[in-house]
Amino acid sequence: MKKYHILILTALSFFLFSSCNEKDVWKPLFNGKDLTGWTPRGNAVWTVENGVMVGRSEKGHGHIYADPVLTDLEVKGMFRITDQGGGANSGLYFRANPPKDNPDGYPEGYEAQICHNQKAFTGWLWKPGRPTGKATKMITKDGEWFSMRVRAVGPDIKIWVNDQLVMTYKDDEYEKGHFAIQCHNPGMTIEAKELYYKDLSKN
Repeated sequence: MKKYHILILTALSFFLFSSCNEKDVWKPLFNGKDLTGWTPRGNAVWTVENGVMVGRSEKGHGHIYADPVLTDLEVKGMFRITDQGGGANSGLYFRANPPKDNPDGYPEGYEAQICHNQKAFTGWLWKPGRPTGKATKMITKDGEWFSMRVRAVGPDIKIWVNDQLVMTYKDDEYEKGHFAIQCHNPGMTIEAKELYYKDLSKN
């Protein structure tokens, strides 16, 4: 009987531990093979090449949305932008949704900026049309891979670039939405890989 009780307690402890840590598990956002789970909007063309998601555009901006719809979250990945004459400008969106009046327009939500040729550079927090949370320093450049991680819990938003915390801000305008990646300018390339997320919502 004593051994039976020990087995039950062990199993219960394992179940509780697994349940408590479910939110700490990184889930894949991109399978590295195709665009399953992603929806393109706008004029960019999105492909998968050698395990990398690639966005290009000759006609104007475009975005690609991931399926999960989240409130509190964490997301990370590796990114690279290349300026091919039109200026390289991209971003990792979160709590973002396509505008109802124009699904191909700019997302309504938050953007972790990816851009190396303007004052509000990589690591800044953007809201539609305007820089919002300032990044402390620029540590990336065109043509080089870098890591980005975003954590948003309630109004608290943080952005890391190459494992350095570069932006902390409080804002509660957007509460729920998708992840998305931007291809902003014609004549540029955005590449993304190793994309993962956590659902940190209480419910």
